[in-house]
Amino acid sequence: MNVDVQRIVDAPPSDEDIQQWVTTTLQVQGHSPDAEMTVRIVGTDEISALNETYRHKSGPTNVLSFPVDMPPEVELDLLGDVIIAADVVAAEAAAQGKPEMAHWAHMVVHGSLHLLGYDHLDETEAQTMENLEIRILEQLGYPNPYQQKATT
Repeated sequence: MNVDVQRIVDAPPSDEDIQQWVTTTLQVQGHSPDAEMTVRIVGTDEISALNETYRHKSGPTNVLSFPVDMPPEVELDLLGDVIIAADVVAAEAAAQGKPEMAHWAHMVVHGSLHLLGYDHLDETEAQTMENLEIRILEQLGYPNPYQQKATT
């Protein structure tokens, strides 16, 4: 698995962490170890512009995925790009009382699953994707990201 990590802003996960999260996601899904993708860590301005352009939604979001649609005659296993907003991930982790690295792992897994064709447009798809995320994150040693944390 070749993961090109592009850092437009500084953020805590190491390239090795990102590589492990992507590799585990693809292994659990039985995907080729020869696949290639990009994880780009950006600021709120870039993610906001992408969100507006491609989703027609105003403001920043945590993660966007852009799968590659390769013609069948091209024999490259390019998956696409996952774009993650560092400030949004940090703010969400703090607001939700989650360890920041666990939330980073969730965003990388979530974005990678989108590149593999998973989505959450309806309840059935959402449940399937959430169950996969929970299983992959558990394998990586992280807690269920959908479990509500008790307030103290």
